[in-house]
Amino acid sequence: MSRVYPMKFAKHLRKLTTILTAGLAICIASVGIGAQTLSDSPKTDTLLNGLKVYIWNRVASPLVQVKLRIHSGAAFDPQKHEGVMRLLAENIFPNEAAREFFKEDLGGELKISTNYDYIEISASSTPDKLLQLLETLGTAVNAVEVDKETTAKLKANLLAEVKAEEADEAKTADQLVRARLFGTFPYGRPVDGSEQSLTQIDFADLIDARERFMRADNASIAIAGNIDAALTKRAIRRYFGAWEKSDKRVPSTFRQPDPPAADTLIVDWKTGTTAEARTAVRGVAVSDKSAPVAAVFAKVLETKLRDRIPQAVAKGVFVRSESHILPGAFVVGLTADRNDIGKENGKINSPELVANTMAEPISDTEFAKALSAVLDGWRKRDVLSLWLDVDTYRTAEPKARLDALSSVTIDDVRALAKKLHGEPAAVVVVMPSAK
Repeated sequence: MSRVYPMKFAKHLRKLTTILTAGLAICIASVGIGAQTLSDSPKTDTLLNGLKVYIWNRVASPLVQVKLRIHSGAAFDPQKHEGVMRLLAENIFPNEAAREFFKEDLGGELKISTNYDYIEISASSTPDKLLQLLETLGTAVNAVEVDKETTAKLKANLLAEVKAEEADEAKTADQLVRARLFGTFPYGRPVDGSEQSLTQIDFADLIDARERFMRADNASIAIAGNIDAALTKRAIRRYFGAWEKSDKRVPSTFRQPDPPAADTLIVDWKTGTTAEARTAVRGVAVSDKSAPVAAVFAKVLETKLRDRIPQAVAKGVFVRSESHILPGAFVVGLTADRNDIGKENGKINSPELVANTMAEPISDTEFAKALSAVLDGWRKRDVLSLWLDVDTYRTAEPKARLDALSSVTIDDVRALAKKLHGEPAAVVVVMPSAK
């Protein structure tokens, strides 16, 4: 049976084909750019307004990838107004039409992310659309428009997202243990805000954040693809040269948090079926010489814990070294059935298990396997982001950081394990209600 498609459907079909083609190019490009070696240094430049520029020419890449990073994140949210920096980020391209433009007109994509340390715009296009891509980004960051109507819409969208996150027991446990460990210190507050904090945010808060942080000398841009470096530099000067610099930098100084409460916080969860246990201690900063050591110890501890509990539960174990501009958290988590966690015989006493395992000796074999796994993961990290980290965290260049990781010894890991084991721990257990 033959079928005649109306013109409207044919238009949508052409649109879908364009998007699928762009999606395939993005996948290929991400592989090509990700394959860059950490020793592959970019061409660098700094504009008169302070914007730092990193450029790689990648002839084989089907797409141009751009990462523009603002070196201030949710750590700068005013207290009780958490979510301001996330909303500011959403205001850069505030509607779906702007995002669709990158797919349909530029043959690439657009993503915007916010964490405690920075706001990052990741965008891509085909090489022939490079100038249009840079013009679009430059125009957007040069004049981030903030008004009441747009702010209200963005708040509504973010509020729906936050409500969904607050209904998730795993994300709730993550946030609760951070709050328990850090209190009102920025890392103890939610990046996206809460239902309560979002209602307190006014569009004037976003204007204030824009004036303080959306400045050229508080940003860096990294570009990689099949491009002409000289042409790209001229385009950056043209489209980003008028971006204003700040009168003064905002220092990232905060009152240090008090030690966490010694008791275990047990939360009765009305919905959901899984129990979530978290143990966290103060960790290290990204620029700290112990940061690579913490990454290796996290892998050692994760493997040890998984070997000590039933296989069916072991997959729910994770250990993360969450480093930031300032010292972050070293977090151990367990997701399991409510009947698997507790102090009764035959159940997993998560806080006790974590404390005892952290105190156990580390063997040469455990260390070697962990170091190898962390090195493999490091070599696969996005090179553009690693170079932007140099400006965000004041770290060494990527190759030097990899060398530092390669030089970690078992004695380094043992020393850090001993130190972390002695730190006051925040412990949270989210337990679903009995059926």
